[in-house]
Amino acid sequence: MPSLKDLRNRIDSVKSTKKITQAMKMVAASKLKKAQSIAEKGRSYSSGLDSIVKGLVNSSENIDHPLLDNNVGDKNLSLIIVVSSDRGLCGGLNSNIVKAVKKKINELEGKKKSASLVCIGKKGFDLLSGLYEKMFNFEVKHINIAEIDYKSTEEIGKKILNSFYKKDFQECSLFYNHFNSVISQEVKVEKLIPYSKPSESDRENQNNIDTYFEYEPNEEEVLSKILPKNFIVQIYKAILESRASEQGARMTAMDNATRNAGEMIDNLSLKYNRQRQAIITKELIEIISGAEAL
Repeated sequence: MPSLKDLRNRIDSVKSTKKITQAMKMVAASKLKKAQSIAEKGRSYSSGLDSIVKGLVNSSENIDHPLLDNNVGDKNLSLIIVVSSDRGLCGGLNSNIVKAVKKKINELEGKKKSASLVCIGKKGFDLLSGLYEKMFNFEVKHINIAEIDYKSTEEIGKKILNSFYKKDFQECSLFYNHFNSVISQEVKVEKLIPYSKPSESDRENQNNIDTYFEYEPNEEEVLSKILPKNFIVQIYKAILESRASEQGARMTAMDNATRNAGEMIDNLSLKYNRQRQAIITKELIEIISGAEAL
């Protein structure tokens, strides 16, 4: 049984930890507001651009572009872009991404195919490099998510596209955490290459829209310019979503940690008071017994 001194030290230690988790929760909350606002704006832009691309693909027939072709590149190699966080203490945010990537790699290996990995975010790289070190064979292996902006995203995207045009791989998938709310972040997997052509329902919805566009000089040339742009924008959208998800997950994790610390302090205080009362009672009994003996 721990002594009263040990219990006091433990209570003081947990109180200090609680102060840290409270501070981290407040910092995450302040960062979340800005990250969420940027992610929502990026989401609107990326979805708008994607709808324009779908409209172009839908209205143009017999389009010949590598990003729409399922038969370009090495059919046995897939490129996987993983967007995670740079820091931990954000619950299962990064482990969920890693689980999804593992599942994808296992599926590819089951089909006798291989994968190359590109990690945006330190934690994803740390977790995956120990398992799949040989798969980090692409020109861009890892970059911290805190250091990346649209310009550097554009540079990465162009390197990936140049590699695709050289027929180094056939398909490219993007793994990231989509920000739903402070308490909900969802792992999303998007196939970026080859670009998925609109389904029948998408075509019907596009045909029902009353807005019509005229493209100059022609739809094919516009599409050839906007498809690579859309590829880069979708990667940047995933980065913005992951940043917001990281702060939301950390805020929730630190809130839970603060509550757990409070409960632990209550339990330790109860043990401390009971043990202290037992010692006082024992001393009283000894004094009374000694007085009766006299």
